[in-house]
Amino acid sequence: MAAYLVADIHISDPVLFREFVEGVPATVEKYGGRYLVRGGKFEIAHGDWTPDRVIVAEFGSMDQATAWYDSPEFEGLKPTLTRSSNSNFVFVEGV
Repeated sequence: MAAYLVADIHISDPVLFREFVEGVPATVEKYGGRYLVRGGKFEIAHGDWTPDRVIVAEFGSMDQATAWYDSPEFEGLKPTLTRSSNSNFVFVEGV
């Protein structure tokens, strides 16, 4: 069953965040993921969630998604993500 990463990222240091943006796609691809949404324009339809940058990536399974998140490749990028933004990530199984 497919699994999806949904991330809400509030960028505090755009220059440093650019390093993260440049490094992360190869890691997602290596673990079988693909981007469905990567920071595009959005419109709030309901509620009080005020995201800054929304990311949705699809993985073949929850195991693949968590393997990516825990991978040495992504671990190396996490400090840059943390220093340049405040982010929330959630994995959810799809249909």
